Amino acid sequence: MVKETTYYDTLGVKPNCTMDELKKAYRKLALKYHPDKNPNEGEKFKQISQAYEVLSTEEKRKIYDMGGEQALKEGGSGGGFSSPMDIFDMFFGGGRGSMRSRRPQKGKDVIHQLSVSLDELYNGSVRKLALQKNVICEKCEGRGGKKGSVEQCPPCRGTGMQVQVQQLAPGMIQQIQTMCRECQGTGERINPKDRCKTCQGKKTLRQ
Repeated sequence: MVKETTYYDTLGVKPNCTMDELKKAYRKLALKYHPDKNPNEGEKFKQISQAYEVLSTEEKRKIYDMGGEQALKEGGSGGGFSSPMDIFDMFFGGGRGSMRSRRPQKGKDVIHQLSVSLDELYNGSVRKLALQKNVICEKCEGRGGKKGSVEQCPPCRGTGMQVQVQQLAPGMIQQIQTMCRECQGTGERINPKDRCKTCQGKKTLRQ
């Protein structure tokens, strides 16, 4: 009997869900509420990541099922949750560890060189600068196509990863796991005929 279902409710799964169902639910929600896509949903993204970290760890899940979040805190398993970004990178990076060092946690500083006069340096000046950023496509509401057009990516079978096998020597092989080029690691794709004509299925537009 599960004492508390908050984490399960956060991910939209049942308490008796399998690990595959858990991963699928996290993948869908993490992509939907990622700060790069929804800057105002940082708290929601944090809750999703925290729920997944607990439920995807066998030991933590048992403690949570028996005594809820309070039992995790009392047992010392709930006070040190990983960064939501670290969990996201580990999940979509195929378990290769955190990619935190490869990507900034905040947006990079924008540096633009301007020619100014000596008078402007002393007295100040106002200049207008045009910048570009990715925004959610309003035409498809960020879905990338028609409703129900998203399907599981056939090449990676929805995992977002592809495994290549190389033979090093007779009897010796090496497996290399790489991000699926077809779906860019999302595990999903949109049929070309159903893709949004405005964003071409990319879900965002450059403005």
